[in-house]
Amino acid sequence: MRSRILRAILLAVAVTGFALGIPLGYTALRLVDDGARTDLAARAQRIAASIDDQIAGGRPIDLGPVEVGVPEGGHLVVTSSSGTHEFGKTPGPDPLAVEVPIAQQGTVRLEVSSAPMHTAQYQVAALVVLLVVLSVSTGTVVATVTARKLAKPLRHVAARAARLGAGDFRVDERRHGVPELDLVADALDKSAGALAELVQRERELVGDVSHQLRSRLTALQLRLEALSLHPEPDMAVEARAALEQAERLAEVLNEMLAAARAARAVGAEPLDLGAELSAITEEWREPLRSVGRALRVKVPDGLLARATPARLREAIGVLLDNALRHGEGQVVVSARRDDGTVVVEVADGGAGVPDELAHHIFERGVSGGGSTGVGLALARALVDADGGRLELSAARPATFAVFLPVPKAEDVVGVSWRTDLTPR
Repeated sequence: MRSRILRAILLAVAVTGFALGIPLGYTALRLVDDGARTDLAARAQRIAASIDDQIAGGRPIDLGPVEVGVPEGGHLVVTSSSGTHEFGKTPGPDPLAVEVPIAQQGTVRLEVSSAPMHTAQYQVAALVVLLVVLSVSTGTVVATVTARKLAKPLRHVAARAARLGAGDFRVDERRHGVPELDLVADALDKSAGALAELVQRERELVGDVSHQLRSRLTALQLRLEALSLHPEPDMAVEARAALEQAERLAEVLNEMLAAARAARAVGAEPLDLGAELSAITEEWREPLRSVGRALRVKVPDGLLARATPARLREAIGVLLDNALRHGEGQVVVSARRDDGTVVVEVADGGAGVPDELAHHIFERGVSGGGSTGVGLALARALVDADGGRLELSAARPATFAVFLPVPKAEDVVGVSWRTDLTPR
């Protein structure tokens, strides 16, 4: 985009420069030519007037009084009925000449070399070219700066759209003063809020449905197991057959839930948590340090988890921002492997979450510190979109736990070279 804007502005500057430069150069050359001819014609008129005075007084033509009016290197030729009178030498080929009539059908011809006029024209042309070059150069600088200023907000809006597609549903309040781009940014913010609510509702619905189905299936299996021990053989056989169907139904439910989680986490990939969490927390060190608080990161070497980098960054960022706003003391970000999952915990040394908010802390609009109550709901939606979950593992001190899937072996092999080269 930046190169297109730059090319368009440079093309406009170049066309304008040539459109103005060519007529300006031609006009300047004509002015130099007209000026030289006008000066020469004025001299010839004064000489002709002096010769006319001599002829009118009956005196013979004398070029002595008019020699002072002849330019240096010029050639004066006076033709009359009494003959031809000359002063100076012929200026050479292609002279600049002016001829003025005098009395008795005579003429005064004044010639000078055209070289000084051509020199002046060359100088004027060079000056015009220099002005055009300076104009184009200035336009190039202005075009570069303008293209950069125009491309920067476009890149920001494009990056915002890309983050939205990657699952970053946080509102971006940055605006650029360009009405059209600000409208796009407003639309992206509205879309982010709508998608966050949709993801949250989907998560709650799937969770509720799976919980209800699992509970009912468990109760059904227990009843069927009891019936399978019935003393009547026919009744026991039918109960065992029904129990097998219930077990198959439970397996199908598990497979469907796993497929749904995999579909949501389509952009997830194996990540080296040591490198990822170090990069994420780096931008929060200075804000915490400015209020006298420290930030520690404790992650074992080589610990891998499956997540989308953008979603993980935003989710951990929400938790760190929550710790900065509502917590106290040192903030600790740690990660560990636990029962087939990877747990990332963000804890601080503050008073923790009040009991009345602990069970509603992830609901939109719920906040204990006067904030909007949107951040934690969005963080949970982001983590859930990658097939993980976000929980409040401890209310005092406040400790949030992000449970992430462990990457498959075939996925780890494909990215092992990347994690080895990830800067620490």
